[in-house]
Amino acid sequence: MAEDGCDGVAQSDADAVAWYRKAANQGHAGAQCNLAFCLSAGRGVEKDPALAVEWMARAADQALPGAQE
Repeated sequence: MAEDGCDGVAQSDADAVAWYRKAANQGHAGAQCNLAFCLSAGRGVEKDPALAVEWMARAADQALPGAQE
């Protein structure tokens, strides 16, 4: 058990992708960037480089520095 008494939750890449997708669809640039990374690496979702580029471009269009690299 953690010092604060909380055990947290088990890590799930698929759950992370689901939450990133919800936030990304609402226009959150950070979530769009994270979703793009997951799509490009196949973490929690099937690899889809083309879709990853689309999400990264959306994040870059919002001036997110990490997405503009």
